[in-house]
Amino acid sequence: MQYDVIVIGGSYAGMAAALQLLRARRSVLVIDAGQRRNRFAAHSHGFLGQDGADPAEIAASARRQLQAYQTLNWIDGVADVASGQKDEFTVGLRDGAQYSGRRLLFATGVSDTLPAIDGLQQRWGVSVFLCPYCHGYELDRGRIAVIATGLMSLHQAQLLPEWGEVTLFTNGAVVPDEAVSADLGARGVTIEQTPIARIEDHADVVLSDGRRLPFAGIFTASRNAPATPVAQSLGCALSETPFGTQIQTDDAKQTSVPGAFACGDAARVPHSLSLAVADGAWAGASLHRSLVWPDA
Repeated sequence: MQYDVIVIGGSYAGMAAALQLLRARRSVLVIDAGQRRNRFAAHSHGFLGQDGADPAEIAASARRQLQAYQTLNWIDGVADVASGQKDEFTVGLRDGAQYSGRRLLFATGVSDTLPAIDGLQQRWGVSVFLCPYCHGYELDRGRIAVIATGLMSLHQAQLLPEWGEVTLFTNGAVVPDEAVSADLGARGVTIEQTPIARIEDHADVVLSDGRRLPFAGIFTASRNAPATPVAQSLGCALSETPFGTQIQTDDAKQTSVPGAFACGDAARVPHSLSLAVADGAWAGASLHRSLVWPDA
C-alpha cells in the first residue's frame, strides 16, 4: 500500500499535522518512536486549554482523537532511513519493515545536549529547565540559577528576573562584556564566575571552591539537533540556529527535498508545545495543498 503521507514522529507537531490530513480524508501513516521531548516533565504549562495538565495525557488524548479517523494507520517503531522522491518515497524501520508514501513529514523533535555537569541531566524537566514561560511561574519568585552555555544564556539571564532573583553562572562558557554586565547588574542579576562542580538535591549548585548555593530552579540553554538523522538520510538540508541545528524548510514547511516536509521543534525556533502544535497544523495544511496542486 502507498500512503498519501507518512508522518515520522507522533508527538504534538506530528499529530497536529496528521489531523489536518485525516480531516481531508487522506491516508496517513504515523510512525512514532515514543520519545516525547517533554517526557520528563510532570506538567505542561502555557498551552491554552491544557495549562497544568500531564503532557503524557495530552499526547494520549490527541492520539485517541486521531484514531477515530478511518484513514489513519499508526505504528510504534523507529524510522531509520528515508529514500526516494516526490510521489515515490520509502521509509525503512529499524525492524526491517518498509513503507511507501507520496509525501513525507518529519516531525522527529530534537535532542537536548546539556552542559557536562554532574547531576544536571538527571534533573532535566524536573528542576532544570529551558523555557521560563513553561516553568518560571511555578518557582514562585524564588532564587533562580542560569548556567551559561553561550551567548543565548546572557539573554536568559536578562529575561529571568521577571520570575525571581537570578544568579548567572558563567562556568567558563561566556564572558559578559562591560555593557552586558552593567545591564545584568541593573536587573539585579548576580554574576558568579567560579566553576560548577556538580548539582545536588533539588537544585543546589555546588561550586569548585566548596560553596553550596540552593535554588528554586535552574535554567540552561541546551544545544539542539534533530532527534534522529532520518531527514538527513533523505538529503534534507539543515540550517544553523542560535540553539543548534534544525531541518531547513520554506514558508510552506517543505524541506530542500521536494515532497518532503518538516515541522515542530525539529524545524523551527523557538520551541514550545503551543508553537509545535501550530507549526504542525500549518505543515499539514500545506502538505495537503501539495497533493491537491502537485505542480504548484
